[in-house]
Amino acid sequence: MSADPSLRRAERGRPPRRLSLVLALVLFLGVVGVGAWGADYYRRCKDAAEGPRRPVTVNVIEGATGEDVIQDLHARGVIPCGGFVGNMLLRGTGKADRIRTGSFELTTGMTLEAAIAVLTAKPPKVPTVELVIPEGLRLTQIAEKVQEDLKIPAKRFLKEVLSGRYVLPPYLPEKTATPEGFLFPKSYEFVKKGLSARVVGEKLLEQFRKEAEKLPFDRAKELGVTPYELVIIGSMIEEEAKVDRDRRLIAGVIYNRLKKGMALGIDATLLYDDPTPDGELSTSDLAFNSPYNTRINPGLPPTPIASPGAKSLLAALDPAHTKFLFYVLCGADGHHKFALTEAQHVRNVNECLG
Repeated sequence: MSADPSLRRAERGRPPRRLSLVLALVLFLGVVGVGAWGADYYRRCKDAAEGPRRPVTVNVIEGATGEDVIQDLHARGVIPCGGFVGNMLLRGTGKADRIRTGSFELTTGMTLEAAIAVLTAKPPKVPTVELVIPEGLRLTQIAEKVQEDLKIPAKRFLKEVLSGRYVLPPYLPEKTATPEGFLFPKSYEFVKKGLSARVVGEKLLEQFRKEAEKLPFDRAKELGVTPYELVIIGSMIEEEAKVDRDRRLIAGVIYNRLKKGMALGIDATLLYDDPTPDGELSTSDLAFNSPYNTRINPGLPPTPIASPGAKSLLAALDPAHTKFLFYVLCGADGHHKFALTEAQHVRNVNECLG
């Protein structure tokens, strides 16, 4: 009986048994070879630290992913591998989410672990010193705080801030005699190294700019004052108000008196230029012919009398809608009593001051 023709055709299409064994052996050796090469590549990516060492500055920007960082390190020759293996090794360190932003000094030819150690290391602690400026201090008092907290002599600080360099248009115009009122009250932290009177003065003035930009200073024109005059008003509110609820009412009284051409009668302005600086005003002091004596001179004093905080500046920008023209300090809690007429005011004075 002859063989089935289809079976013969199938046998003709099948490779000889010896050839099949050869192909299987080649395939096996290829897989083993690739695996061995892969293992060697992985070890080199993980542990290699070879080649010339050249300094490299690496910048990690805000929002950069671990993959971005690995790709940059590899492209610049810091680490031997990027791509899938580099990212797998980064995940293996457990530090992918601890990479800091900033500028780092590395070298070429580093291991990935060594490079990541630099990128995740906590920065060295920089010695700092704190300066606390309360609301309502004048320049001379701020200078004393600078000397007390920062050990910068008060005279040196005053010489710096009165140098004429301190301007901040439109709030503090050029050629203004003093930056009184514009060194913003706040707690500051300064790096000790390189600290100087200029660094401190510029920081305090810059803080005023930041705070002013948060406030509606465009209302100054509507209120009939310049931005500089508004800071003068804010400084008077800071010195007069003892409780927050009085700030806008005191502001309303100041604007009402200015509109009527009345003298403001604010003793805090004369205390700023007190001829006998003892914190008290005698009868002769009240008659002292000073531009800061708002009992005898209508209008605003020539400069701020203290550094106002944000609350007092906001009150100056948003005065209470009131017809009050008088107020007097009343009570142990520091509140004021307000009056429409001088007769009412006299009664309040008798009641509050006895």
